[in-house]
Amino acid sequence: MLSRFVQTGSRQGEIAEVVLRHGWDYMRRLLTGGKTDEPALPTPAVLRNILVDLGPVFVKLGQLLSTRPDLLPPEYIATLSTLQAEVPPVDWGEIESMLRQQLPLPLNDVFAHIDPKPVAAGSIAQTHRATLKDGREVALKVQRPGLDSIVERDISLIRVIANLVAQTDFGKVYDVVTLADEFIQALRAELQFTKEGQYTDQLRTNLSTSKWFDPEKVMIPQVIWELTTDDLLVLEWLDGGLLLAAPFVAERSGTAHLKRKEVADLLLRAFFQQVCLDGFFHADPHPGNLFYLKDGRVALLDCGMVGRLDPLTQEILLELILAIVSRDAQRCAQLTLKLSPSDERISLVRLENDYERLLRQYYSVSLAELNFSQLFYEVLQAARKNRIRVPGNLGLCAKAIANLEGVAHTIDPEFNFPEQIRPLMTDLFRQQLLGDAPMPAFFRTMLDVKNLTLQSPRQIELLLDRVTSETLQWNLSIRELEGTRRTIDSSANRLSFSVVVGSLIIGAAIISSRTQTGQVIWLSDALFAVASFLGLWLAVSILRSGRLR
Repeated sequence: MLSRFVQTGSRQGEIAEVVLRHGWDYMRRLLTGGKTDEPALPTPAVLRNILVDLGPVFVKLGQLLSTRPDLLPPEYIATLSTLQAEVPPVDWGEIESMLRQQLPLPLNDVFAHIDPKPVAAGSIAQTHRATLKDGREVALKVQRPGLDSIVERDISLIRVIANLVAQTDFGKVYDVVTLADEFIQALRAELQFTKEGQYTDQLRTNLSTSKWFDPEKVMIPQVIWELTTDDLLVLEWLDGGLLLAAPFVAERSGTAHLKRKEVADLLLRAFFQQVCLDGFFHADPHPGNLFYLKDGRVALLDCGMVGRLDPLTQEILLELILAIVSRDAQRCAQLTLKLSPSDERISLVRLENDYERLLRQYYSVSLAELNFSQLFYEVLQAARKNRIRVPGNLGLCAKAIANLEGVAHTIDPEFNFPEQIRPLMTDLFRQQLLGDAPMPAFFRTMLDVKNLTLQSPRQIELLLDRVTSETLQWNLSIRELEGTRRTIDSSANRLSFSVVVGSLIIGAAIISSRTQTGQVIWLSDALFAVASFLGLWLAVSILRSGRLR
């Protein structure tokens, strides 16, 4: 298999060489057709080096994997979160040629000035500062030339690897092919800058109104749509710097202390609204994407990676957060299964016991000392060990919470995530019970009660008529009853078979002990032979079923 894999192209050979050079024994066995079970991952540092050596696409794959704490242990998440492609910036000549291809007008008719030196360069694109003819300052995010062909080539290889892993027990349990498709879809979305522009506009609209924070204090750059294409994203330029480098973060004065608390609380409330109210959130709020502007506002940048939560998932997630903070293992298990229904049989008792052991470690920890994101990660890891596939957007949410909690703790060491979200959760529960307009909701409820009161006597009369006339039929459907029935039938058949074999042996022994004539001894031998054959067949069937223990 390895020779065929390498001969399909130079890129395949390069990937195989990089993987084998770094000594990843699991992938070596996988590529050579050896026996593979649960993947034995390399150390986080080795995995990081492999992805960096494989180039920009695999660096982006690693960054996407860092958003899935339900798939990887915390130490891998931490290492991959800082993953950056070691690529030099593209020469200005190539960028200029790319701009000319993307814009309908000559550059001199669109821009008064473009800085040829990039302000940032990454695995997918690099950013330049420019001034439009009308005087507006903008940021030009230009996709690296020739990236499309590289991405499509590596995507096909990711699918090949996923299909190989899918043949293992691990690949079947976690549906690796579907996971690969999710990553590929996310990667392609990041390559379409028009999608990133749409996400940016959506977040900008959602955060323009709020009852939890002052929308004027949160900034998301405006998209210049007349100049934006799939390979070029043009945004308004924001004057400022990294949030963690803001002066008030390092100062220890009373005013700076209040400012730190204000900014940390603002970040939490803005994100909590995105997750629990809007169902559409910035999925990568790491320190590099959080800016502090000169006018005192906080800006969210790079909206290419977003998560979505439907109303039901939002409600369950809110209850799960409350159960985690309350250290309620039983409720955590129930909500996890509601979030991640599985086709396989999942032991609720085992899941509860795992959560109980996990949460027991935090019983003596006060809320002020609780690292909520770490606990959330461990809850998802426990679900993974029980072969529960957590929705990808929930992993994105957990990663975003971890990023925000880390940034908030850096800004304000006294930041307490559970205490900060309590009033927000109380407000959400009140809204779920009463709605935004409690009086109309109350009157609708009273109208439903009135209709129920008028209809109930008639319904009860019909029910009693059917009961007394013996025409009432009950249709019961019990889940998984067929599997239980088959198990009982199989056990009963084996027991009956064992009784028959035992009876044959006893009968043969009685005949053999009470007669010495040759005409009857052959019957005893035949009974012994039949009993031996049937007993051996029964033993083999039990061993092959794998249910000896």
